[in-house]
Amino acid sequence: MRFTKMQGLGNDYVYVNCMEEKVENPSEAAKRVSDRHFGIGSDGLILICPSEKADFEMAMYNADGSRSEMCGNGIRCVAKYVYDYGLTDKTSISVETLGGIKYLDLTVEDGKVSLVRVDMGRPEFRADQIPIICEAEVIDEPIVVDGMEYRITGVSMGNPHAVVFLEDLEGLDIEKIGPKFENHERFPKRINTEFVRVIDRGMIEMRVWERGSGETLACGTGACAAAAASILNGLAERRVTVKLRGGSLTVEWDEESGKIYMTGPAEVVFDGETKLI
Repeated sequence: MRFTKMQGLGNDYVYVNCMEEKVENPSEAAKRVSDRHFGIGSDGLILICPSEKADFEMAMYNADGSRSEMCGNGIRCVAKYVYDYGLTDKTSISVETLGGIKYLDLTVEDGKVSLVRVDMGRPEFRADQIPIICEAEVIDEPIVVDGMEYRITGVSMGNPHAVVFLEDLEGLDIEKIGPKFENHERFPKRINTEFVRVIDRGMIEMRVWERGSGETLACGTGACAAAAASILNGLAERRVTVKLRGGSLTVEWDEESGKIYMTGPAEVVFDGETKLI
């Protein structure tokens, strides 16, 4: 199987061009290639497939083999791949995901994509649509996790997020608390958890525990969820820089359309070939 390893702010995936390759069991393949000791090493596997509804389809699998709806960093890399590897010459494309069709604008420099702006759609706050077991919307809602009370704001960006505001991120034992959030009984489909510190009204800092992958250096949908939650709770302006461990994203929540737009880089790490047995 030929593949390309790519990363967006350190959120790294193995990409396979399924116009040319066939992956028989993507869940098992994701677990094999993601292993950082015996595999290629990644946060998961993303298949670039033909689509009847959009220019391309992105099929995303987490490191544990579970299927995921969307990934903001991952979809930017899809855009770079299809342009840089000659699958399209368009600088505005559509990509089908389990979280809906996303629309992307590509910035090209010297024949290669350098930045991608993604129309992430409208954030969803209704508890039953995220889903979170709660009535109506989940905004600054108390929750007890591992014996401690936290306050969460729930957001769906096509996949489920719980945003928690904290004063200290460096001292956070995310390896301990992350799985407790992910598998909490109030999250029937598990959850991605963003731990957020507000720096000022134009900048927030975030660490993320991703459902099925653990802590990652960045999460695009998580950055959008964190920005939306910050704005909704009156802590930030509608355009905000989100600092992640792998770098920064610009997130804008357009008041007129209600849509969130995310802009950030995407990079190729290397091309390779591997056997899936």
